[in-house]
Amino acid sequence: MRTSARNHFSGQIAAVKAGAVNDEVTLRADGGLEIVAIITHGSAASLGLAAGKSAFALVKASSVIVMVDGDASQVSTRNVVAGTVAAVTKGAVNAEVVIAAPGGAQIAAIVTNDSVDRLGLAAGKAASALFKASSVIVGVDA
Repeated sequence: MRTSARNHFSGQIAAVKAGAVNDEVTLRADGGLEIVAIITHGSAASLGLAAGKSAFALVKASSVIVMVDGDASQVSTRNVVAGTVAAVTKGAVNAEVVIAAPGGAQIAAIVTNDSVDRLGLAAGKAASALFKASSVIVGVDA
């Protein structure tokens, strides 16, 4: 499958917590990274999501926030992935920042060049990628 989403994680559904309107879906991606998504109950049902089912998660790079020197317990995002900056590619206004997590997963974020400079983002610097569970798209192969 090819998509425009910069972040694509394959794995298996670890848990589905059903709600009246929305379900909380946890995907255990290859490499052990856990990603939490909030999707409608109808979508979870139509995809047949259940523990053990193969699935994937997509997250647009523009939905990822980069944090340095912060306390992950003090933010409301469900997905906080601590790691190390692997690469920074600056453009005219924005930059792509790639954060490598333990286990091999990489998460790309699009941030302003001003943010890169202000946060001192450079290869080797500790940083975290944050994204809301509602920003995660869950899919299964047809």
